[in-house]
Amino acid sequence: MKETISTQQAAAFLAAHNNYLILTHVRPDGDTIGCGAGLCRALRQMGKTAYILENPEVTELFAGYVEGLTTGGDFVPETVVSVDIAARSLFPELAKPYLDRVDLAIDHHPSQEFFAAATCLDSGRAACGQLVLDIVKQLGPITPEMGEALYVALSTDCGCFQYSNTDAAAHRAAAELMESGFDPYPINRRHFRTKTFKRLKLEGMLTAGMELRDGGTTALVFLTRQMIDEVGASERDMDDVSAFVGQIEGVKNGVTLKETSDGHVKISLRTDPGDLNASEVCALLGGGGHAAAAGAMREGSMEAVRQAVIDAMEQVARKR
Repeated sequence: MKETISTQQAAAFLAAHNNYLILTHVRPDGDTIGCGAGLCRALRQMGKTAYILENPEVTELFAGYVEGLTTGGDFVPETVVSVDIAARSLFPELAKPYLDRVDLAIDHHPSQEFFAAATCLDSGRAACGQLVLDIVKQLGPITPEMGEALYVALSTDCGCFQYSNTDAAAHRAAAELMESGFDPYPINRRHFRTKTFKRLKLEGMLTAGMELRDGGTTALVFLTRQMIDEVGASERDMDDVSAFVGQIEGVKNGVTLKETSDGHVKISLRTDPGDLNASEVCALLGGGGHAAAAGAMREGSMEAVRQAVIDAMEQVARKR
């Protein structure tokens, strides 16, 4: 029987088992990577055998945090743990054989599908990294390497503590992690102050093609394969590009539509707190997430997906 458990119960579970395989989600961000790295290091510190399943989509921006911690499909685990994965559709190809045998899911998304035997869920947390922190500090001391990984998880999901999910608990967790002894300056510079020249060119193109609606409070930007190819952009150049539109003064609802190489359009929606519920909108589009940040993937042309997003936003707005 599937159950929801506390961080204390999750820590007890991890202490009682061994031979861990940790799963991260498709298009991995800082939260899933940081959680995977922090948890893996904590388990190894206890003398457990633990690996993170290789995720081919990890960009160079995050690859260093999992260096030396990953394994391919050869390792046969006894215990499978997922971090920051809310839905079955978010399992990478290599992880799909474990869809029906996840022993523990650690997550903070209200759209969690409860696919695991046990789920440690708190949708009130700004980042899954906070949950992992609460768990691993019950298992042993937080080393600088663990602190760095979990700080990446927390800070990236909070947008360097600028997003609406940032609360006092997030700041306290960040301070606790910093006290482990790593230097936060290089992390903050890498993730929040530095952009590639190709990224700046893409932002110029997005601005030129931006669609403003609702008196300028809603903005849509369109990242096409032609734009990506013209600039020669990599995934590293496009990391967290969905945050860009929210920087525009007056915009409360920011939509980023990005064409993928396999004929889909990735939808990212960011909304102001108390305004449109992003999770409800993306649920209508086959996705999910948080009230202020959610996403979905749709097959079809950019124009068809654009209209589907607008229709979903209007449908949710009418219910308010």
